[in-house]
Amino acid sequence: MLSNQDLLNLTGKVTIVTGGAAGIGYGIAARLAEAGASVVIADIDGAKATISAASLMEKGLKAFDYQLDIADEGSVKTLMDFVASRFGTLDILINNAGIYPWLPIAQMTSADFDRIMGVNLRGAFLCLKYASEKMIASGNGGRIINLTSTVNEASKHGLLGLTKSAALEYAPHKITINSVAPGMISTPGTSNVQGVDPAKLPLQRQGDIDEIGKVVLFLASDMSSYMTGTEIVVDGGELLS
Repeated sequence: MLSNQDLLNLTGKVTIVTGGAAGIGYGIAARLAEAGASVVIADIDGAKATISAASLMEKGLKAFDYQLDIADEGSVKTLMDFVASRFGTLDILINNAGIYPWLPIAQMTSADFDRIMGVNLRGAFLCLKYASEKMIASGNGGRIINLTSTVNEASKHGLLGLTKSAALEYAPHKITINSVAPGMISTPGTSNVQGVDPAKLPLQRQGDIDEIGKVVLFLASDMSSYMTGTEIVVDGGELLS
């Protein structure tokens, strides 16, 4: 039986965190790097990815930056090829990148819909598809974690469906696929959301980005070795209220 320390040890593991330059993604990258993983921060904002990776390296952690447009299939394939070539393996994929325009359907154009789906669902699908190819080729299996949401948003519901169907398909290859659904987490991207009162949550506060990072670390580690196709809700009890 492994010790608790060994169960959470990701030394030697290679991880990609999409949208990892800021917010929840950066919190996840920091937790996984602290656990010993080599973390590739892949973000459409290449300059910010470089700064974020450097901030982790200053702490003695293993972090690398990569500019990625997950809506572009060629960009995704190139990233996976680069990681496999540079590190010789890919063990963990965190599908975190997403856009959140907060538009009601009545105000949404078809172009808005296509853009949201292109990033939040199609982009996650592309990353999952090409990352899993590398994991299968290595013969070592892997972990894929998708970031969904407690908000009733179509692309994130689709991502939960993708999580479940992909978990069935890839289980024989020792690849587990789970999702984390953040609730009201305090990030720069949520600062302008209107009509939200954290005091009405059962825990009476917004969550911190590290509270998502800790749950992702659990799913990325051997702590979750017998879990696949599952969604973990991290919402301070929001769905109960």
